[in-house]
Order: sequence, then structure tokens, then C-alpha cells
Amino acid sequence: SNDPAFRKAIAEADQAQTDSQENYVDLFFEAFNNIPNAKLASPDIFANKTLSDEVNFNMSNEEVEPIIRKKIDESITSAFEVLRKRIDKFGVTQPNIQRLGNSGRILVELPGAKDISRVKNLLQSTAQLEFWHVYKSNELGNFLVQANNRLAEMKRAEEVTTEEADTTATSGDDEIDELLAESEDSTAVETGNNPIFDLMVSPGFQGGPVLATFKVQDTAKVMDYLQNSQVRSLLPSNLRYAKFVWGVPDAETQTTGLYALKGNRNMEPPLSGSVITDAQQTYDQLGRIAVSMQMDGTGAKIWEDMTGKASNEQSQIAIVLDNIVYSAPGVSSGAISGGRSEITGDFNITEGQDLANVLRAGKLPASADIIQSEVVGPSLGQEAIDSGINSFGIALILVLIWMILYYGKAGLFADVALVVNILFIFGILAGLGAVLTLPGIAGIVLTIGMSVDANVLIFERIKEELAKGKIQRDAIKDGFNNALSSILDANITTGLTGLILFILGTGPIKGFATTLLIGIATSLFTAIFITRLFIDGYGKKGKSLDFTTSLTKNLFTNMNIDFLKKRKIAYVVSGLFIVISVGSLFVQGLNQGVDFVGGRTYTVRFADDVNPTEVQNDLVATFGSAEAKTFGPDNQLKITTKYKVDEEGAEVDEEIQKSLYESLASYLPADLTYDEFVDGAEDKQVGVMQSMKVGATIADDIKNASFWAVLGSLIVVFLYILLRFRKWQFSIGAVAAVFHDVLVVLGIFSLLYKVMPFNMEIDQAFIAAILTVIGYSLNDTVVVFDRIREYVNEHTTWNLDKTVNAALNSTISRTLNTSLTTLVVLLAIFIFGGESIRGFMFALIVGVIVGTYSSLFIATPVMFDSVKKKSSIQKKEKPKTEEAATA
Repeated sequence: SNDPAFRKAIAEADQAQTDSQENYVDLFFEAFNNIPNAKLASPDIFANKTLSDEVNFNMSNEEVEPIIRKKIDESITSAFEVLRKRIDKFGVTQPNIQRLGNSGRILVELPGAKDISRVKNLLQSTAQLEFWHVYKSNELGNFLVQANNRLAEMKRAEEVTTEEADTTATSGDDEIDELLAESEDSTAVETGNNPIFDLMVSPGFQGGPVLATFKVQDTAKVMDYLQNSQVRSLLPSNLRYAKFVWGVPDAETQTTGLYALKGNRNMEPPLSGSVITDAQQTYDQLGRIAVSMQMDGTGAKIWEDMTGKASNEQSQIAIVLDNIVYSAPGVSSGAISGGRSEITGDFNITEGQDLANVLRAGKLPASADIIQSEVVGPSLGQEAIDSGINSFGIALILVLIWMILYYGKAGLFADVALVVNILFIFGILAGLGAVLTLPGIAGIVLTIGMSVDANVLIFERIKEELAKGKIQRDAIKDGFNNALSSILDANITTGLTGLILFILGTGPIKGFATTLLIGIATSLFTAIFITRLFIDGYGKKGKSLDFTTSLTKNLFTNMNIDFLKKRKIAYVVSGLFIVISVGSLFVQGLNQGVDFVGGRTYTVRFADDVNPTEVQNDLVATFGSAEAKTFGPDNQLKITTKYKVDEEGAEVDEEIQKSLYESLASYLPADLTYDEFVDGAEDKQVGVMQSMKVGATIADDIKNASFWAVLGSLIVVFLYILLRFRKWQFSIGAVAAVFHDVLVVLGIFSLLYKVMPFNMEIDQAFIAAILTVIGYSLNDTVVVFDRIREYVNEHTTWNLDKTVNAALNSTISRTLNTSLTTLVVLLAIFIFGGESIRGFMFALIVGVIVGTYSSLFIATPVMFDSVKKKSSIQKKEKPKTEEAATA
């Protein structure tokens, strides 16, 4: 609609969305309702022919709103189904498409897709197919002459206007001046005497559908001329609804034809693509690639009427796709029955197949914009896969060796369970068609830690039972039973975190949550059943099973550290570091990636080493603001710019990529073309290896979604621990430790991101790392709390500090063992995993170290200090003889 109130509300909603988390539809209605006397039920807005069955002129805005909301939701559902059908035919393995809640956004993941421009066309093409009667060139020839003359008069009047008149120029004069402004993109030189004819390459053939031919880069200016109100007023009454559109550009000459469609009051075509039942890529009579279409019964009848009329009038029918005329064939042999038609154009086979695909899938109800994208080229992607697999393999082998060295044959059984667990995870992910990303890897790393932790808890409890003098069979049974509570509590708290993230998170964060939830389920199963199966089976054979080796037999036994006595020192150390961290966050801030601030990032590889400062200076000259940093080897840079971050569309993406190519031309091989620079080839070694775009609005959404996901998980965990341990002091201790860990990790990233030799951006992957740290810290803390609860029930005569210290000492073997195995995994991936994952792994390494420290010196001491009286946790029972605390 061109209604001023409607356009104003749209503009205000666009502006508001950059800073708001509200739904765009809500913002539009809010803006519209603030306009005095504006009615949604206006015939120029929603009370039109399309919605005549649902909206009438007498409806209030409150009555129209729910109808429009319903239509919008139906359109999004329709768009989702259309895109799903297109992607199913695209030919990549394990594509993923999902609606992102009620945001009006759709996530599409296409692993292995190499032709990026083809993918963008597939997703953004509305496939709005229309069939129109078209005017002949001679029917509008006089109009073009008159339009040219009128524009020339307006130009001459502009030139002779005095300076005084200029100061009182009307808004219409300003519009004319804008229309007639010189265009840097125009190749034609306008004299002012012939504004249209100066831009014309050639006139159309007499009686043909093409009015004239123009250069592609002049089309916007010509269309502005033709849409000017003074120019359109020259159209005769029988031509007043003429709709001017362009044809398919000629790739060699970069020219295109101007057509005039026979429009009507509602500007609706006589026949639309909704009647198409099938479309196939084929060849026309001249051997050119074409797309043939079959219509349904209704469409076939209208097509027969249209072709009959065109035959009688010896005129043409324009086949228009997304407002571009692909062909305008004449009909010379009478009406065409059967409902078959054909689109011809300058296609290659792939483009013909894609066009047939989108026509079969149907049109999108509205245009689609790509507001966030990430493209990893095949070469860089393969490198990441190779380094990821190698580092993960090394890490897994080291963990398997560690478990055998520490627990002997029992460790071997735990290793088998761990391998089975990983196979389960990958099998389930493959079955779901999930795409593994950095956050997904974080989920697997946390899962490995939890799987090892479950086995460590079981083995440590069995060792305690054996130390009490129990026979092996009873010790194993009691060890499993006693460890079950801690295992369940630790996994449930982490699982609740994962569930909240799955509900509130988007994209990679949801991927992290999915992997984590799968991993928790498989870890519980393998630790409780698979490990038990092997150990019981071995015991039934009458064989003795040791849970230690000669190296670890007395390790961490008889520990008697007074952790609570050292808590004030820990408070001071942690407090000082947190103050420094907060200060750094305020002074230096964080190196926020485009995920959170919006913009575009390109990983560009050069043939030779380059100086990032020199490259950055050249980019700043082009984009105004840009950053270039070495990313991995010295011949690879990560380039970031916020140039035109608020503008969407394929044209903007193309413009920025071309500007990037031109700015870097002096650093690239002379024979490297633009297409080679941006496109993905299997063996590509120079050019754009990876790119990412995040619109300003989606960046703000990601930031807020991340915040609420983390906060939501903390609230749920607080409530669970309160419910499980029946004391709010436990919840306070756990949440205090988590806040401590998060602030320390943020502080270290703030302090070090300018000096570390690897990328330390704050992006969605970093949020996944923070979530992993939260899960790990909670896991550690809950195990200690569970032991405190057990000791409180068992040793009722002990005072609280003795109970807490005993619990910390008895679990320190498990705490350090789990931390070391997890660190082994992280260090291996950090060293061997490649540049793209290094900052992510560094965050996890810091988090695991800090999480281990906080479970010993923050969570439990805060819980201890939160207790007003020892009796609030310690049960009041008659004293009885107590066994010495197990050390």
C-alpha cells in the first residue's frame, strides 16, 4: 500500500525494531495506532479486494488486528513449507530447516552447499509467476516521446529558476530535482534535452513487446522517470493502468528491455502461478534451456482464453517471474488448450532446474530477506573437520589411557562405556539429521566430562565401601547405590539448564542444548547400565577387580584439608579478581563479534603473507570503518565491517563483496576473478574462505536471547537445588559459584583479548562456552552438596564445619579426577583443533579451572556462611557413637 499512514507506520516499526525485542507486527500496530484518524480498514490498506471477505470498511483497528495477525502467521507457515519443499529438492545431505518460535524467522542449514549465490536465490526468490497481456511498442511510442519532452521541460525550468525561487521551491520541485540528478552509475551522458532518449540504447521493434532497451545500471533512473506523477498523467485514459517492468538482462551487453503490461485497477494478473501443478527443465524448439509448465483445469481455461485473445489481436503474453519479464511470446496459431506453457531465458541447466523446483514448490507469500548468514568454504570447512576430528581423537585416547592408569581394569570398563556413549550421541545426532557446530562440540565435551564423572563417582564410592572391609560384591552393589543420588542430582541440574536453553535459545545455543540433553541421557544409561554390566559380569566369573593401580592406590586418601579455614583468603582473592574483571569490563570492554553488534565478517586467505595494518587502511578507505586481524597463518585475515549493517538484500551483499574484492585487489593474484574470489570451490586456496552476516536487529535479538537463556537456567537450577536439598543456603552457594565463574571468565577475556595470539571474540560460541562452564560448575557443586547432605544424616553429632570439611575431603579425588580428564580433552582440542576453535576452547579451559576452584572455595563456603545456626542444617538427634569420617 502507498497509503501515507501505512508507509509512516512501516518506517517507524523498522526504526523501532533495531532497538526493541518486540514482535515486528506489534511495533507496526503500535506505530499505526499513534497516527491520528488512521484506519486499518481503509480501502487503500486492508479493506481491499483480497481481504474483502474478512475486513469491511466499518471495522475498528481493534477488530482488524487479529485478522491481520492470523494472515501473517499463515504466511509464515506457508513460507516455511515452500522453503522446505525447495530445500528438499536442492540436493544436499541432511538439510535442516526450522521456524524460530514466533519471531517470523526461519533457520536453514545446508551442509555441503557450494554455490552460495544459487543458495541465496533459492531462499530469496519469491517465485511469483504471472501471465500478463502486454502492450506493443507502437501503442506507447507517443507516450515515451511526450514523457521525454515533459521531463526536458521540467529540467529547463529548473535551470532558469532564480536563487530566490530555489529557496521557496515546492516539495514537487525537490522531487523533480532528485529524479533528474546526475547518476554516477549512468554510462549515458544526459544533455537535459532528452532525459529518457539520452539513456536509451535502442528503441523497440515496431509491433514488438519491448518499448526500448536500456543499460542495466540506468534502469532505476528510467523507472523513477516513468513513475513520476507528472509523467504518468500523460498516459491516455485507456493506458492509465500500464505497469512498466524490465526484462531479463543480457549478460554480455548488460542491457535490458522495457515492457508495459496491461494492468488494471487492482494490478492483479489475469493468470498467476498458483495454477501451476508441475514444472520441468526442458529445451525449446531452438535447443535452448527452458522450463515447461502444466496448469490445473481452471488455469488451463484462463490460459486458453488469454492465448485466444492474443492470437486474435496478434499481440503477446508476458511471462513474468518476480516482476521480471522472462519472455513475451506472440500467439499466431490460435488459442492454446491443455494448460501447457513454457518459460525461456538465458538459463544454464542448473538455473533451469532451480526455476522448475521453485515453481513446483510454489511462491513465497512475501519476499524473504537473509538477515543472518554464515558460510564456510569447502577448503576451510574440510580443514576444520580434519583438525576437529584429529584433536578429538587425540583427546579421547588420552582420556581412555588416563582412566586405565588411574583405575586399572575397572577403568577399562569405564572406557568401553565412554566409547559406547559417544557412539550413541553421534548415532542419535545422525538420526535427527543434526548439523554439528562449535556449540555442539561444547555439548559433547561437557558430556564426556559428565560420563567420566559418573564412572569416577561410582568407582570412588566402591573404593570407600571396600575400605570399610566389605566383600567385593557388596562393595560394588553399595557403591553403585550410594553414587546414584549424586549422579542423578548432577545430571538433572545440568539437564534443566539444557532444557531452558533449548526453549529460550536460538540457532547454535539450541544446538548446544540438543547435544547436551542427548549426552545426559546416554551418559546416565552407559554409566549406570553398561559399566555395571561389565563389572558384574567380571565379578560373576569369580575374578577379583581392583579399582586402583600401584600409581594411584594411596592418591588423595586420608586427606584432611581445612577448606573452611581458608575460605576468607579465597574470598579476598576472588573478590580482588572480580573487582579487576569488572573494572576491565567497564574500561576495555569485550571484543564483541558480529553476533552481538551486527556487521559482516570475512575470512580471506591470500597467496602470500600480508600486513594486516596495511590491509585495514585500504579497507577503511572503502568502508569507512573496518578491522583486519591475522587469523591463523600470516596469509589469512579476519576482516570485519559494519558498513551498511542496517541494509538488507542480495544487492547490498553483492555490492559489499565487490568493494571488498576491489579493495584487496593489490594483495591478490592478478588472474583471480571476482567469481573465484567469492565462490566456494573444492580446492580453493585463495579468496573468501568463510563469511558471516548478522543484521543489527538479529544481533540485538541474539544478545537478549543469550542473556535470558543464561538467567533462566540459573533461576531453574536455584529452584531445583532448593527443592532437592530443602535449604535455600545450598541454592545461594551454587548460584554464587556460577556468578563467580562467569565473571572471572568474562574478566579474563576482557583483560587478554588484545594480547593473546588467537581470536577471543564474544559470540554465540562463547555463550555456549559460558553455558558449559555453568553446567560443569553446577555438576561439581551438586556432588559436594550431595555428600554434605549424606554426612548430615549419617553423623548427627558432628558440628557443621566438620561435616562440610569431611565432605569436601572425601570428594576431592572425584573433583580433581574429573577436572583433569576434562582438561585433557580441552587442551588437546585447543592445541590441535585449529584457529577457529581456539578461543572457544580457551574459554572452556579457564571455566573448568575456575569451576573446580569455586566448587571447593566459593560454593560450599558461601553455603556455610549463609547458615545462621548449625541446627538449621544439622539434625537434632540423640548422640551416638560415630565412626571416624572417611577420609
